[in-house]
Amino acid sequence: MRAAEVIRNTLETKITASINLDGTGLTQLNTGLGFLDHMLDQIARHGLMDIQVHANGDLHIDAHHTVEDIGITLGQAFAKAVGDKKGIRRYGHAYVPLDEALSRVVLDISGRPGLAFGCVFTRAAIGTFDVDLIHEFFQGFVNHANISLHIDNLKGQNSHHQAETIFKAFGRALRMAVELDSRMEGMMPSTKGSL
Repeated sequence: MRAAEVIRNTLETKITASINLDGTGLTQLNTGLGFLDHMLDQIARHGLMDIQVHANGDLHIDAHHTVEDIGITLGQAFAKAVGDKKGIRRYGHAYVPLDEALSRVVLDISGRPGLAFGCVFTRAAIGTFDVDLIHEFFQGFVNHANISLHIDNLKGQNSHHQAETIFKAFGRALRMAVELDSRMEGMMPSTKGSL
């Protein structure tokens, strides 16, 4: 089973995150941020990964540290769970619509962190959740999962729909990339011999 748990404690946050890449989409989420819980649930359900995140952060200041550190911790857990990457498809992509909104996510489990984030949200906040923190979550994740990630919201008027299509597409692209390819069994999906 490709699964891992990471505990990250700082002066700003205390986070436990676990991921099972071969799960069924089950979640246990308690971040203190209802909207983020909803988005993490989208990753798990559309990625068919079991995800648990428990966070205690300095939300009395704002949500920035908590959201970024959840991205970091979940990225670390992902990197441990995917292991040596032998036999995986490596690349993943997905387009996901939700009513008027449409997003595209393309990624490479490359061993090199990189984020290209193309989304202009129509509002500054979804409820009380600052939309800038969506970028911070993904930046934290890619830096510690060591993946290249391209996110583009192609259209949308409702910021909740924009965000939800991003997280759903991310889950589906991640699912594709970590899937084991029977034709690549035991092989590294790179001409370099390592990722």
